[in-house]
Amino acid sequence: MYVRTDDGRRIAYDREGSGGRPLVLVGGLGQARPTDTATRALTTALAGRGFDVVHHDRPGRGESTGEPPFTLDGEIAAIRALVTELGGSAALYGSSSGGAIALAAAAVLPEVDRLVLWELPAGLEGGDEARAWHRGIVERSASGDHEAVLRLVTADMPPEWLEGMLAGPDREHHLRLAPTTAADAEALAWTADALRDGTLARRVTVPTTVLTGTSAWPFLVEAADALVDALPDARRGEVPGAGHGWEPEDLARVLGDVLGS
Repeated sequence: MYVRTDDGRRIAYDREGSGGRPLVLVGGLGQARPTDTATRALTTALAGRGFDVVHHDRPGRGESTGEPPFTLDGEIAAIRALVTELGGSAALYGSSSGGAIALAAAAVLPEVDRLVLWELPAGLEGGDEARAWHRGIVERSASGDHEAVLRLVTADMPPEWLEGMLAGPDREHHLRLAPTTAADAEALAWTADALRDGTLARRVTVPTTVLTGTSAWPFLVEAADALVDALPDARRGEVPGAGHGWEPEDLARVLGDVLGS
């Protein structure tokens, strides 16, 4: 299925469970429908639990259109269009850096009524590092060196992640996706700044659940705790998992408990 944003981009999405509790899944750094089998399975599992759930390709990814520069505003425009398709209000689930996009969307879209954030890698010392990362992505994207973008954005991740992207059958998909990560960096800078200057509490007021895996990396646990402390209506939760991953049925169960249906 497809929807148009106010700025004219076509957003491709899957929708399952029409008539249930509206929920939009916001993917993270490297996620898109063509390769994200886990989130496709999560979509189906959530529909079975009574949700009307949308899993979309973010602007410039998969079947969604868009050209650089990719921005946080463009991501929010896509979410706004999808929430409208769902009837005008919805919860958001944000995965990793997609959680920062979901937070920023909730700050400006009154249609967002609940948030669930999965292992958001928020910086706790302000957004300078994320802004430097953003500049690097934009500069490398402008030069057309998309492999250099991937190397930059995965520099702090397990090296096998990048190796798998570049050596696997989906290499061209990942290279096309690379410039879109500028929006992730912008959203992470927004979140880190709001955490540091104390404005997150007044910007995002909807009920929020911040999730980590039971064996999450320590810096993600620290970020999750900081988000709960900063938000006015937030609580912590856990999902069985480690290494920034989860099983679809496990996460669907937790989301069902947190959000109802």
